[in-house]
Amino acid sequence: MSENNFSDAIIAVCAVNATLKTEGVFDMAGGVYDTITKNLLGIESAARGTKVSRSDDETKIDVSIIASYGSNIPAVAWEIQENVRKEIKEMVDIDVSAVNIHVQGVDMRAMTTEKSEG
Repeated sequence: MSENNFSDAIIAVCAVNATLKTEGVFDMAGGVYDTITKNLLGIESAARGTKVSRSDDETKIDVSIIASYGSNIPAVAWEIQENVRKEIKEMVDIDVSAVNIHVQGVDMRAMTTEKSEG
């Protein structure tokens, strides 16, 4: 099957699934479009926090995340890159040329739990 037979949305959902399975990722961080869709329509996009860019010879993925407190962010980013490439290759047989990670924040709830326990 050629690479153009899969929509960007399917590729983005594969990227979201791979990202959320990665230890150290709290959640995806949606952009303006995702926020408007959720607030106005009450619908949360399955491809939230991802952007797929394709040309004739390459596919690039941008992933925006909220990291878990205490995680090693460079290691998490590396693991996301590996997981996204692997998932997309297995699911839709597309080689991803780049996976760019954008850390939009850190979930601090674990920090407040640590303080209350100490």
